Amino acid sequence: MKKIQQWLPALEWLKGYRAADLRGDFFAAITLAAYLIPSSIGDASLAGLPPQSGLYACLFGGLVFWLFSSSHHTSITVTSAISLLIGASLAPLAEGDATRFVALASLTALMVAVMAFIGWLVNAGTIVNFVSESVLDGWKTGVALYLGITQLPKLLGFEGAHGDFWDRSGHVLTHLSATNAYALSSGLVALLALLLGKKYLPHKPVALFVVMGGIVASTLLHAESYGVKILGAVPEGLPRSGMAVFNRSDINELLPLAFACFLLGTVESAAIGRMFASKYQYRFEPNQELLALAGANLTAALGQGYPISGGMSQSLVNESGGAKTPLSGLFASVLLLIVVVFLSPLLKNLPQGVLAAVVLVAVGGLFKGKQLMHLWHASRSEFFVAIAAALGVLGSGMLRGVLIGAVLSLVLLLRKVSVPHVAVLGRIPGTSRFSDMARHGDNQSVPHVMIFRPEASLVYFNIDHVCHSIRQRVAESRDAVQLIIIDLSAAAYVDVQGARELAQLAQQLRASGKTVRVVEMLASVRDRLRREGVTEQLGGVNRFSSINEAIAEFQTPNHG
Repeated sequence: MKKIQQWLPALEWLKGYRAADLRGDFFAAITLAAYLIPSSIGDASLAGLPPQSGLYACLFGGLVFWLFSSSHHTSITVTSAISLLIGASLAPLAEGDATRFVALASLTALMVAVMAFIGWLVNAGTIVNFVSESVLDGWKTGVALYLGITQLPKLLGFEGAHGDFWDRSGHVLTHLSATNAYALSSGLVALLALLLGKKYLPHKPVALFVVMGGIVASTLLHAESYGVKILGAVPEGLPRSGMAVFNRSDINELLPLAFACFLLGTVESAAIGRMFASKYQYRFEPNQELLALAGANLTAALGQGYPISGGMSQSLVNESGGAKTPLSGLFASVLLLIVVVFLSPLLKNLPQGVLAAVVLVAVGGLFKGKQLMHLWHASRSEFFVAIAAALGVLGSGMLRGVLIGAVLSLVLLLRKVSVPHVAVLGRIPGTSRFSDMARHGDNQSVPHVMIFRPEASLVYFNIDHVCHSIRQRVAESRDAVQLIIIDLSAAAYVDVQGARELAQLAQQLRASGKTVRVVEMLASVRDRLRREGVTEQLGGVNRFSSINEAIAEFQTPNHG
């Protein structure tokens, strides 16, 4: 049963489900469904697919995602980034055949599901842990600005543009004269109502009533006749279940596209999940999210949809609507089902500006100005990593923004661990303990003895630096050094090259008349040194050796 609960987190949190959670999830689901309908239709058009493809992907994917997801607020959806990728990649393969286009998109979703399932089996979700909190702060800030600029044209009442943040910003600035006063008024009223509701009615379904009010007002005032852009007709009915017949050449052609969609969906879903988990203090399991993505993409494929992942704006709408658990995603999918089958005409008059206001309020909390200022004062390198992630989002999209920040973080990490600090230790006055003399000036050196502590694992890319530092400090010492002690208590791991070069260092020092002892090793490090056959060069390797014992042995009258 425990194993099943690990695969299905819903079985665990459903045990403590409360009536208050149900109310919050239900109202959030209504708001989320109202947002998913236009956004999925719009993203489907970006992909070059019929409107229902986006609806079917969200509907069928959402029916499954909530069961497996470890995130309480992530909404599964089609996204603009994946949609653009699908449209650009599949159009040449479909050669104008709309039926084949839909079939290839569904096959891509199926392949993403297989990749996500394999990733879950091999625990590949841990890869996203390389994305640091600093990267996420920059990424969130970039996402807030990017999503904000995508909604401004809707709020102002004119057509938006495609491209990155700068392209969209330029489009908005050059089209301000095309602003529709009626559309802007409706959007600003909705925005004001949402902001007041957020302040004075927290945790209430204010967004839902704003959406409903927008539909009623638009219908009564005939807003469309004043140039206000409305949602328009929503397709009705469900698809025939099942997959089209494919051949092996189709799979080979789609493999790079499927992998790109898988990578994009995994990174973005994990970033969203980590953001909410940090805010609400619960545990997020990135590997579990791969299983959730696998199930959601499988059902999306069977329902004639296309690849889906966690969506930032949709998840923020879900959270701001009052969602408490992943059940809001299930409720939203059921509502989508009801709307698609029975109620789609009722949404026709929803103003686009009202939806834009909902998103703008939701993304406002993403802007991490205070965190970025803290990073500026605490760590300039992490600040610039965060800014690089933000600029990456603004110039290259959400996935590349995360990857740029993650790569820079890894580069800085590798730079740091490739030149680790090698502390020279001295005795703490009045004790038998030793610490870094550079940090504690009152520490006492031991005559004719130098004690070194490399403060990192010893591996192929830093062992040369460590050995060089020890040689250099021994050579520069004014004391006639006779004993060199290397404390490996801070080295969690030593690789093959590290063990061999450590032994070579000991041989070189011994050739100049010095004694070398290596002490305080972890069990795994001792095992490595024994396997490499270098224990004799290092003065013997055992779990009992300490700095004090090595010094005492050296200072005995019959030493040597």
